[in-house]
Amino acid sequence: MMNSWSLDDLRNWDARIRDKVSEFGISCFPQEFEVCDHEQMLGYMAYHGMPAHYPHWSFGKSYEKLKTLYDYGVSGLPYEMVINANPALAYLMRDNSLCLQVLTIAHVYGHNDFFRNNFMFRDTRPELILSQFKMRADRVRSYVEHPAIGLQAVEETLDAAHALSLQCRRHTAIRKLTPEEQRARAEEAAAPAPDPYERIHRPVEHRTPDLNRLPLEPEEDLLLFIAEHNPYLSEWQRDLLQIVHEEAQYFIPQMETKIMNEGWASYWHHRIMNSLDLPEDLHLEFLVHHNQVIRPHPGGLNPYYIGFRVWHDIERRYDGDSGAGLEKLFEVRETDRDVSFLRRFLTPELMREMDLFEYAKKGEHLVVSKVSDEESWQDVKNTLLRGIGMNAVPVMRIVDADHDHSRTLYVRHEHDGRDLEPDSMEKTLRYLYRLWGRSVLLETEVQGKHAVFHCDEDGVGRHSD
Repeated sequence: MMNSWSLDDLRNWDARIRDKVSEFGISCFPQEFEVCDHEQMLGYMAYHGMPAHYPHWSFGKSYEKLKTLYDYGVSGLPYEMVINANPALAYLMRDNSLCLQVLTIAHVYGHNDFFRNNFMFRDTRPELILSQFKMRADRVRSYVEHPAIGLQAVEETLDAAHALSLQCRRHTAIRKLTPEEQRARAEEAAAPAPDPYERIHRPVEHRTPDLNRLPLEPEEDLLLFIAEHNPYLSEWQRDLLQIVHEEAQYFIPQMETKIMNEGWASYWHHRIMNSLDLPEDLHLEFLVHHNQVIRPHPGGLNPYYIGFRVWHDIERRYDGDSGAGLEKLFEVRETDRDVSFLRRFLTPELMREMDLFEYAKKGEHLVVSKVSDEESWQDVKNTLLRGIGMNAVPVMRIVDADHDHSRTLYVRHEHDGRDLEPDSMEKTLRYLYRLWGRSVLLETEVQGKHAVFHCDEDGVGRHSD
């Protein structure tokens, strides 16, 4: 079935939408669009939207899975994909109707504004990102084609790096201390506190801190630490670890703002589309598509739905108080991420309106364990906050790179009440051992009891304390 639109139609609608963007005060990067077919869209999805990306078997696996699900009608394709770049890049599906293209273009400008203004994206260097991805891809291909390295060695290193890529600093807005600043802090912490009565008190012994300890403070950036401190890694291996780390740093802000970002784009496509004076047939089709996008998902969370409702609720409440609803929206869009956004603005009343609840396993069934009533709404909200963004990823820190003076890597899991999944823990240990090249110890809790696991050339096991 041929679509009843041309590229000129899209250009005309894009110009009208850009006028609305300017009118509403939305602040965007220059925007570029590429029209693609479903196979190209599947490829972009498998490669995280990037037009250039390094080769790895996991991307091919992802493509085949997505294609199979699409071919058998199990899942569809996104209406669009938007790349955080300057100029911003978005892909439009060729098979979409004119109404869907117009809605998508309006939605894209919402994402564009969010990428440009939210604090989480300030260090992503969007003006360089496409060229950086291409340069990294070229470097990885050069290692694959090198006769002394080859595909297998590259993929083994990338497998481990991918598995550990999210074990990194969560709070990028807080500057990391330099080694010199860490040493100064260690010395200050070891020094006795000032005592105004020191003349009559017994002198306090000054304990000299161990400034040779590596790391001086627990280290979250596992890949970077291993790249910098494992002397047995080849330079190409160090480069691969840094490449994976850098790309994770680019994608983490999107993970941390998924609900805000999709809700923001949905809020603006809704507002822009309603302001365009659409013909009746396009308006009716728009309402159908919009409701499909923001509908709740029974048994799951639709970030479009949650974000859309919270943004509208913020506007309603602040318009009612001072008429400053839109001003408040722009302020929140700049200063929050999903966790703070929902903690501050997801009210008990809105939770009840959206019928948010918590469920648990009971035998072979899942049953509703808590609902958003006066007694349990805070528990439901806390459970939601623990499962979004990087909160769903366990926190692990390197506390000693020379444990027992044997170059054993000692890693501590910051237990938050959730035990590590045994299979995931074992794989993590094996990947750490592969990259460190020496024994690895992992401290955690299992069912409320302290536990240490080890991985060495003999495999993974429970370590005797």
